[in-house]
Amino acid sequence: MKVVLDSNVLLVALGRKSRYKANWEAFADGKYQMIISDEIVYEYNEILNQHSALGVAEAVIEVFIESPDIIFQQIYYKWDAIKKDPDENKFFDIAVAANADYLVTNDAHFNAAKKLAFPSVKIISVEQFLSVIQIL
Repeated sequence: MKVVLDSNVLLVALGRKSRYKANWEAFADGKYQMIISDEIVYEYNEILNQHSALGVAEAVIEVFIESPDIIFQQIYYKWDAIKKDPDENKFFDIAVAANADYLVTNDAHFNAAKKLAFPSVKIISVEQFLSVIQIL
């Protein structure tokens, strides 16, 4: 299973006491592959440095380098699917480029992209993704 995680989902999945920690644990256990790009790694690094403990961003980036479950994907076309927050388009575009099974986000700006007939991307919340990984 190939998955794109919005930065808000990665951030909440890393908390030691977070109820969403199972999302990160499922990745660490090899239950899904995470799709990333340079631009997404840069955002992850920025968000984690701002909102998590010292050293967490570096540890996550190290996991990305070492993990066999990371798919590094190039984006060849920009769909401009998220008009209200264009910075979020990188997550949508990479999901399309990699033919991701899911794009996981809690950002309401993605609601418009959910309605697109083409390109079709299955956009789900972190809660819904928890249900998906519990089945695995």
